[in-house]
Order: sequence, then C-alpha cells, then structure tokens
Amino acid sequence: MMRRIGFTKMQGAGNDYIYVNTSVFPVMNPEKLAVKWSKYHTGIGSDGLVLIGDSDKADFSMRIFNADGSEAKMCGNASRCVGKYLYDNHLTDKTELLLDTLSGIKLLKLQVVDGKVTCVTVDMGIPESIYIMSEGYAGCMIDMPIMVGKKSFKATAISMGNPHLVIFVDDVDRIELEKVGPILGNNPLFPDRINVEFAQVKNKDSIRMRVWERGSGITQACGTGACATAVAGFMTGRTERTSSVNMDGGVLTICWDEETDHVLMTGDAVKVFDGEVEID
Repeated sequence: MMRRIGFTKMQGAGNDYIYVNTSVFPVMNPEKLAVKWSKYHTGIGSDGLVLIGDSDKADFSMRIFNADGSEAKMCGNASRCVGKYLYDNHLTDKTELLLDTLSGIKLLKLQVVDGKVTCVTVDMGIPESIYIMSEGYAGCMIDMPIMVGKKSFKATAISMGNPHLVIFVDDVDRIELEKVGPILGNNPLFPDRINVEFAQVKNKDSIRMRVWERGSGITQACGTGACATAVAGFMTGRTERTSSVNMDGGVLTICWDEETDHVLMTGDAVKVFDGEVEID
C-alpha cells in the first residue's frame, strides 16, 4: 500500500536538503530513501535527507542522511534550515532553540523579519584538532604535507563534530576538486573518511572555499566545513578570528569566539518548495 509523505526542500548557502517532520510523517528506512530522493534526475534532488523529530534532551532533534545513505553527525547549513522550518511552520515560537544532533546539543538563534526567519546563528561548539597516526608520525595535523599522486599539499585536520581536511592554496578555482577530493577524502590516514576543503585567503577576514563532502561529493556549501576552514585559517596565522567564507552557493560568517572558544556560524536559511512523495 502506498503512503504519502510531505516534505520541504530547503537550502542554506546552496546546500540543499529534503526535510521531513517525523512527528507527522514517520520514516522507517531513511538510508534508502536518502539515496532515492536525492537523485536529481529520478528523485527530488538534494544533498541528502534531514529528519526533524522530538527530543528528551532539547527542543527538537535532527538526523542527517547523505546522498549515499550514510548518516552524518552534523550539518551546519541543515541546522539553520531546521530552525527556520520549526519557526515558520509554527512548531515553536522561540527565537532561541536547542537542537539535539549526533554531535551534541546545538544552540540556534533565529533572526525574524515579518514573521519569517531570514538568518540563523548556530553555536557549533569547540573545534578539535584531529589526531592522526602515520609512518613515523603521531599527533595533530596542522599545516602538514599530504600527497595526492606527486603533488604535495599542506593540510590541517579539524573536527567540528565531523572531520574536515582544510588545504590552503593560491588559486582555489584551479583545483580539480572532482579528482583530488575523493582521493584525499578516502586517504588511509582517515579510516572513517573525511570532508575536504580547498581554501584561498582573499584577505585577513575573507576566504574563498570549495568543498568535497564524504557521502555527497562536491556540494555548493558546507557549514561545518566553513567553520573548520575559518578555524584552520586563524590557527595557521592566515586570518583573523572572524571570517566571511565564500562558497559556490553563498557566504557564511564564522566567528571563533576568544572568550568561550566556541565557533559561531551565521547564514541564511531558504525554503525552496513544499511537496509530497509516495513510498511503499
């Protein structure tokens, strides 16, 4: 028997997901549905599937499934869209929300204009350097060489609840991301795979970034990736604590707060359309 599920497609900085309120439309097999629905030619088309639900720890919960069906611990762009979804659909009247994710509880601060959320700031927590082990070395990876074929890049590995490899280059648009992204993302140094960001510093408070995401491939933007890039920029002396990170899909403002050590991410949240889809 076929069943109809209502969904909303939303995007933040071009990072687009399918959002389902599971308190109204329970989803039993999100891994398979994420793969099916994410296909642009035969499905809805997206970077993945986001399930919004109840939580006994926070106001609401969020689960994220990438386009290949794998589950992600965190997505900054999706968390902003969840905040807009909840407020605009009158599921809450709060402008500060706690969101339960696999990488912990996140605080969302909603900016509302004429009854609609236009912008959201997410407290992404404290960044962590990723410890690696390789032949002859064990420690954190900060501006360390990593090879792709015969080409050497300097890379910094940062966790924002999910792992990122940030590489600063002189011209980010010349990088063949479709080739080097999956090579770096599946490097044996990172057994669970890693997201890959190539970044170019424009000035002390502006960065141009492109991203290859594990589970989704090249995407228009990545919120946690923007955070990791801004953190890596400051750690390596390239940028200040607050940076505008310009991605293919839009711009995020990232502030690594000196007092709390928390990373604050601010950006848009946009509804694209509502729809229904049938499943067995």
